[in-house]
Amino acid sequence: MVSEVLNANELYKVDPVFGQHSFNNHEQIVFCNDKDTGLKAIIGIHNTVLGPALGGTRMWNYKNEWEALNDVLRLSRGMTYKAAVTGLDLGGGKAVIIGDAKTQKSPELIKKFGEFVNSLSGKYITAEDVGTDTPDMDLIREVTPYVTGISESLGGAGNPSPVTAYGVYMGMKAAAKFKFGTDKLEGKSILVQGIGHVGETLVDYLTKEGADVIISDISKERLEIVSKTYGAKIYKGSDLYSEAVDIYAPCALGATINDETVNKIQAQVIAGAANNQLANEQVHGAILQNRGIVYAPDFLINAGGIINVYAEIAHYGKDEIMTRTQNIYNTTLEILNNADVYKMTTNQAALSIATARIEARKKANNK
Repeated sequence: MVSEVLNANELYKVDPVFGQHSFNNHEQIVFCNDKDTGLKAIIGIHNTVLGPALGGTRMWNYKNEWEALNDVLRLSRGMTYKAAVTGLDLGGGKAVIIGDAKTQKSPELIKKFGEFVNSLSGKYITAEDVGTDTPDMDLIREVTPYVTGISESLGGAGNPSPVTAYGVYMGMKAAAKFKFGTDKLEGKSILVQGIGHVGETLVDYLTKEGADVIISDISKERLEIVSKTYGAKIYKGSDLYSEAVDIYAPCALGATINDETVNKIQAQVIAGAANNQLANEQVHGAILQNRGIVYAPDFLINAGGIINVYAEIAHYGKDEIMTRTQNIYNTTLEILNNADVYKMTTNQAALSIATARIEARKKANNK
C-alpha cells in the first residue's frame, strides 16, 4: 500500500475524493458545515470490520480544504491499523476541524461538531487530538454518547497523552534493544521533535532514565519551560535531520521523513509519537531499511492513547490500560524481528499483522 503526501499546489490536480492519493477504500467521508458557529469539518471512516471507527478530532489551520481532506484520509487509515495491530475491537476513523484552535474554537462550535458525530449513530466515536482536549470531549459528551477521553470525574479515562507517551517510550526501548542490543537508554542521545503533551511526557521518561535529550519545537516558550523543567537541551542547529544522534523521536505533525530529509537522517533509530511519519510508506520505508536505520512503526508505538480511550468502551481500569500499553514493547520487538527475517520494511511487517487480523474477522463475519 502507498500513502503519499502531496503539497498544496498538487492537491487540486486530483479528483476531489476517490481520486485523492490518500484515499484507501475508505467506507465513508462526511463533510460537516454550520454557518452559525463557523464549523467546517471532515470525518473520515476508513474501516469498521473490527468494530466502530474510533479516532481523535484534530483542529488545525489547514492551508486549504484539499490539505484537510488529505490529512483526514491518512489519519483515519492509520487508526484502522493502529487498532488492529494492537488487538483492539475497533475500526479506524478520524476527524479534522478546519480552523485555528487558539482563536476560532468555541463551545458552540465543538458542540455542533458533536451533533454531527451523533448523526452517525455510533459508527464513528471521537476523542481528542491536536487542537482539542479533554474539556472539549466533555462538551461533546453533552450532545452525544459517541465520544471517549472525557474527564475521569465524568467516568472517563481522562487525557490519553500520558499513556500515548508511555507507549512510545516502550516502543523506543524495544527498538533500542533491537538495534543496540540493550533497551537501556541511559547515555543515549535522543532528539525529540515536538514537545506538546505527549512529547513533554516522553521527555520526562527519557531524562529520568538518564538519556541525553535534545528538544525542538516551533514554540520558543515551550522549549524554555520544558528545558528548565527536565534539564533537556534546546536544539540550536539549523538542520535537525542531519544531527548525529542515536534516536530521532518525531512527536509533532507527520511526514517529516520525506524526499528532502530521508537521506539526511543520521539517527540509528526512529521512534516517535507523530502519526504518518513516512511521507511515502514504501519508498521512504525502504530507504531507511537500506540505510540500516531502525524505524519503529508509528501506528504501533503511539497506540497507548487509543488503548486508554478504549477502556471507556471495554470497561477496564488503569492497571489494564498500562499493562496493554507496556505490551507495545513486545509487539514492537516481534515486528522488528519479523521484518529482519522476512526481508521487508518494518512498516510492511506491522501492516501484515494488522491486515491479517482484519481479513480474518471479515471472513468470520461473512460465514
